[in-house]
Amino acid sequence: MSVVSEGAAKRPSIINPGRFAGIADRAVPILGVATVLALAVGLYLALWASPEDYQQGSTVRIMYIHAPSAYISLMAYLVMCSASLGTLVWRHPLADVAARCAAPIGAVFTVATLATGAIWGKPMWGAWWVWDARLTSMLILFFMYLGLIALVRAIDEPVRAARITAIATLIGFVNIPIIKFSVDWWNTLHQGASVIRLDGPAMPASMLTPLLVMALAFTLLFMTLHLAAMRTELIRRRARSLRLRTARSAG
Repeated sequence: MSVVSEGAAKRPSIINPGRFAGIADRAVPILGVATVLALAVGLYLALWASPEDYQQGSTVRIMYIHAPSAYISLMAYLVMCSASLGTLVWRHPLADVAARCAAPIGAVFTVATLATGAIWGKPMWGAWWVWDARLTSMLILFFMYLGLIALVRAIDEPVRAARITAIATLIGFVNIPIIKFSVDWWNTLHQGASVIRLDGPAMPASMLTPLLVMALAFTLLFMTLHLAAMRTELIRRRARSLRLRTARSAG
């Protein structure tokens, strides 16, 4: 983990922290507007335009929040894994910023996944929670997010914190394929994949379309929140760097 140094700010690259902050300043409002528009369209299609399920009734509409939340909770962790490689291999200051800022967002979307799953599970399964392979691996993902957030905050030395957290993040990647393929590897209560299948989606277009629009809206929401969080973290590190420089000059 590195603060945004003056040397780094002079690098003529899009991943230069100083130039990235300028790009984020312009991109966040645009992404924010796109997120609102996509959410408006997606919620209209999901809550009013899509049909009820012949077995689940209106309860099926929870899927339009639950499935995109699950998708983002996994995508956030993949972003953290990619950023962790950037930290360990290229030691780029933005990599650690990206990983650190993705963790809280991933944790929130994981909670949303577990909560909406419980709300759906009570009327459909008769229980808020079962120790199903998919549910249990998602719960483990939530604890992994909390653990990584706590780990990076527990180590005072920034570079050491970034490296240890990056290694822990990459070790935790083993849970991602377990979540994805748990419904295929074990006989679980959770239903199998409905969208990404070799023989095509297992739902009509009237349900698939709002689900894909909501997935796009959640992706835009993640990008907006992540970029805004990275911009804030860069400002915080810059301020910390200036405070340390001032303290050294005064000492």
